[in-house]
Amino acid sequence: MITREDFEKREYEILSPLAAKSAESKGRVREEEPCQLRTVYQRDRDRIVHSKAFRRLIHKTQVFLSPEGDHYRTRLTHTLEVSQIARTVARVLAYNEDLTEAIALGHDLGHTPFGHVGEAVLNKIYPRGFCHNEQSLRTVDVIEETPTRRGLNLTYEVRDGILNHRGPVTPVTLEGQIVKICDRIAYVNHDIDDAIRSGVISFDDLPKREISILGDTHSERINNLIVDLCSNSEGKNTISLSPEFAESLGSLRSFMFENVYCAADVRSVADVDKVDRIIRALYQYYMEHEDEIPGIYKTIMEEEGTEVAVKDLISGMTDRYALNMYDKLFVPQEWRQL
Repeated sequence: MITREDFEKREYEILSPLAAKSAESKGRVREEEPCQLRTVYQRDRDRIVHSKAFRRLIHKTQVFLSPEGDHYRTRLTHTLEVSQIARTVARVLAYNEDLTEAIALGHDLGHTPFGHVGEAVLNKIYPRGFCHNEQSLRTVDVIEETPTRRGLNLTYEVRDGILNHRGPVTPVTLEGQIVKICDRIAYVNHDIDDAIRSGVISFDDLPKREISILGDTHSERINNLIVDLCSNSEGKNTISLSPEFAESLGSLRSFMFENVYCAADVRSVADVDKVDRIIRALYQYYMEHEDEIPGIYKTIMEEEGTEVAVKDLISGMTDRYALNMYDKLFVPQEWRQL
C-alpha cells in the first residue's frame, strides 16, 4: 500500500526542485489531522470535486447565453479543459500535478449564472463590486459546507491559485502560474471552436498571422501553446509563453472580444437586457424578503448582512435555477399554464 508519506517522499525524488511539495505546504486555516493515504493537495482536489459548487458548473453558461445544441462548452467543460491542459504542462515540467489540478478545478467555482454577462450585472448592483475569482475563493472558504465542516478548509497554495488565476497578482506557486496561463489558452481556443460551430465566425475570419504561428486547428494550437509554454518556462522561476506566442495569443484574444464575446449573435441587446432584468429582479426580491433566503445564505446574512448573502445566493445559482426562480416569483401562475 502506498501511503501519504510515500507520496510526499516520491515528490522529492521525481519533481523539480522548483515544484511545490505537499509536505512543505503552508497548511490550512484550521489545522486537521493529515490523511493516511492522500497528500494535502490530493485531498483539496477531492474536496473540490465533491462540492456542490463544482456540480453546479455543468449548468452555468460559458459564452453562449442560449446555445442551440449539445456541444457548446459550459463552465464545467471549460474547467475540465483548463485542468487537462494545466496538468499536461505541470507533468512535463515536473511540477506538482495534484496542486495544479486542484487549483484548475476550483478556479471558476464563484462564477455567476449567464457567464460574464451575469458577472457584469452583479458587479453593477452589488455595492462592493463583484469579481468571480474573489467569489471562487469565498465559495471554498465560506459558502460550501458539509455536515461536519463550514468551508472546504483548503491549503494556502490552492486558495492563492484560485484567487489569483486572473488579475494583476502573480500566484505564489509555479503551479498557480501554470493554471493562470492555461485558463487563457483554454478559453480562447475552445471559444473559437464554439464560435465557428455556431456560425458567428468562420475559420477564414481568424487573423492569418496569429493562426500561422499558433496552428490551423484547435488541437494544433493547444499542442503548440503547451510546447512553447513548457520550453520557455523550463528551469525558470516564472511560467510564461515566448514573446511571439504570448503576442499571438493576446491578439487572438482581442479578436475574440471584438468579434465573438461582444458580437450581436452571441450577446444580443435583447438577451443582455433579459439577463440584467432577471438578476436585478432576483437581487431586489431577496433584499426585500429576507425570510426567504435559504440555508447557508441565511447564516451569512446574520453574520455579514443581507447584501452579502443575496450576492452569494445569486452568484451560486445556475442559469436554469435563476430562470426558474424568476418564473416562480414574477410570472403569474395562470400564465405559466398557457
